[in-house]
Amino acid sequence: MDENENSYKRIVMEPEKKSSGFGKSVLVPFTSGVLGAVLVVGTCFGVPSIRQKLVGLQPLEEAVSASSNSSTINSTNTNLVSLSNYSDTAIAVAAKLQPSVVGIKVEYSVNSIFYRQSSTASAEGSGVIISEDGYILTNNHIVNTSSNSTFYQLSEATKIVVYLYGDDTEYEAEIVGKDSVTDLAVIKINKTGLTPATLGNSNDVKVGEFTMAVGNPLGMQNSVTCGIVSAVNREVEDSDGTKYVLIQTDAAINSGNSGGALANSKGEVIGINTLKLSGSGIEGMGFAIPISSTIDVTNQLIQYNKVKRPYIGIVGIDLDEATAKKYNYPVGVYVRSVEDFSAAQKAGIKPGDVIISANGKELKTMDELNNIKNSQKIGDEMKLKIIRESKEIELAITLGEQP
Repeated sequence: MDENENSYKRIVMEPEKKSSGFGKSVLVPFTSGVLGAVLVVGTCFGVPSIRQKLVGLQPLEEAVSASSNSSTINSTNTNLVSLSNYSDTAIAVAAKLQPSVVGIKVEYSVNSIFYRQSSTASAEGSGVIISEDGYILTNNHIVNTSSNSTFYQLSEATKIVVYLYGDDTEYEAEIVGKDSVTDLAVIKINKTGLTPATLGNSNDVKVGEFTMAVGNPLGMQNSVTCGIVSAVNREVEDSDGTKYVLIQTDAAINSGNSGGALANSKGEVIGINTLKLSGSGIEGMGFAIPISSTIDVTNQLIQYNKVKRPYIGIVGIDLDEATAKKYNYPVGVYVRSVEDFSAAQKAGIKPGDVIISANGKELKTMDELNNIKNSQKIGDEMKLKIIRESKEIELAITLGEQP
């Protein structure tokens, strides 16, 4: 007999064959008790307060007051848990955004040590239309597929095809510009009359707000998934060691969603989907490049076919407190080498110097130095404070253009 049967098993007592004593010992007391209880309940029903407790009745004025309070509570709860016509919102956002998101297929050549002839491989991604005359914003890692390994070599993209919403035509695209630092690229197709996406302000994004990811996951064009903003300004490092500051969302992002749109409840693009965390026990951790940070990059890619960045021209090593103490150096950035003809060389920076501050801000890492540098423009002057042979020196460096 299993556990459930044991829990519901009844123990049945066999009655005695002699019944002459049963009425006296059981029946009479039981009947008397029932009659007594009826009398007590009947008496209590004559007392209003007891009657209310027994049957849950309330005086009329209390019932009206409770009903009013309940109505208020229900109204409050409705406002709290209402999804504000969630379905209608999602439908409207999808209808607005889908015509502005494209599918991208990239072809490239693969040379392998196992085959004498090169073969062709392909990858898929997404893009966001940013002008009616064919400019499309996407990820650099979609169109810049060149890669090498011990066993194979991938060429750069040999062909890029774009698929528009509701259009079976294949439109061949060309790369306008690409930038590995931000993982952004702009491509263009020869077509006008497109529907550019409405760009929002990612600086105003709030944790918890509605999001929709639109893209081409696994080749399934114009797929939409919904979620919320899980975090903003999330620092993420990719497999190559490149660090990004991204919007985190739990809207499903899969292979092929890269380069697609992350939108808010108004149908405005607030981010470009770029990566997700995957692995055992990981669910709903996708990331998008904040759209506001793409504006200047996009404009430069269209205008210059690249991003012009300020440049110092050093190779530096972080000196944290433990390392600095071990080698008797100050905390800062140790200059390992200086590139010829660079801004650093022209300013008089030498190998062995330790940069301890830039523009009045103390430094501990190259990342901090680069962040300050990247906030400047080419041609701007940046003031550095360095330690050279235990002496503090101030230098002014005119930032050049990164080659």
